[in-house]
Amino acid sequence: MRAAFLGPEGTYSHAAMLADPRAPACDPLPLGSVHEAVLAVETGAAERAIVPIENSLEGAVGQTLDALAVGTEHVTIVGEVVHPVRHALIARDEVELGSVRAVLSHPQAAAQCAAFVRAELPQAVVVPVASTAEAVRLVAEGRAPAEPAAALGTPLAARLYGGVVLREGVEDGPGNETRFVWLARDAPPPAGGGDHKTSVVWWGGGDETPGWLVRCLSEFAFRGVNLTRIESRPRRLGLGHYMFFADLAGSTADASVAEAVEALRTQAETVKVLGSYPAA
Repeated sequence: MRAAFLGPEGTYSHAAMLADPRAPACDPLPLGSVHEAVLAVETGAAERAIVPIENSLEGAVGQTLDALAVGTEHVTIVGEVVHPVRHALIARDEVELGSVRAVLSHPQAAAQCAAFVRAELPQAVVVPVASTAEAVRLVAEGRAPAEPAAALGTPLAARLYGGVVLREGVEDGPGNETRFVWLARDAPPPAGGGDHKTSVVWWGGGDETPGWLVRCLSEFAFRGVNLTRIESRPRRLGLGHYMFFADLAGSTADASVAEAVEALRTQAETVKVLGSYPAA
């Protein structure tokens, strides 16, 4: 089955796919953005996709959340994988760090290495590109906007595109991990029991009234449903209007989770279950 991911080959999405036991059943389909990878499942261009949804240093991946909440109707989260992220500084040839004039990377990766860049490469301009692998490819091919240049990416990308690893482990904190989710089209929830998660998003229906969010969250608390993550994203309707994303312990096949989600529908204008799936 075709499995879309943020390409080209050598990105962290690609590395996470290759490290997952489900990968041998997949025919990798590299695409130009996370949004394109999600939409490939919606349109049927791919049967699966693996996309990043949150990072332990930089938090949520907005492209993924927005695409799941409002950009698709039939895409469902069916699994997750937590992948360690070790950034490497990669150049075309061996070069002194003090001479590097441009650092290319995906904005998420650059943010995860911001302290390193400030301390070790203060003279370099950070240049955002579509993916970490594309950054490595551009640097290895000598197509960076300034030279000498380096990229923040994976050692896998350095091997694929002929780059030289100048330094490994340049992320700003130990234990850097990214949580990726597997996506499918209109997948049914798993049976109850076992270690599962359910992801939901809701908005509107009194979001400017006092205590509205507390009432929404109480529907889970009253039924003993644990929230393992919650965060907001703007609805792009003006200040003060947000979408709220939450991960719940349990499956919608569990009575307490199903009842909580149905009760939430009485509080919010829109409630969308993004998927129930085995927890990593």
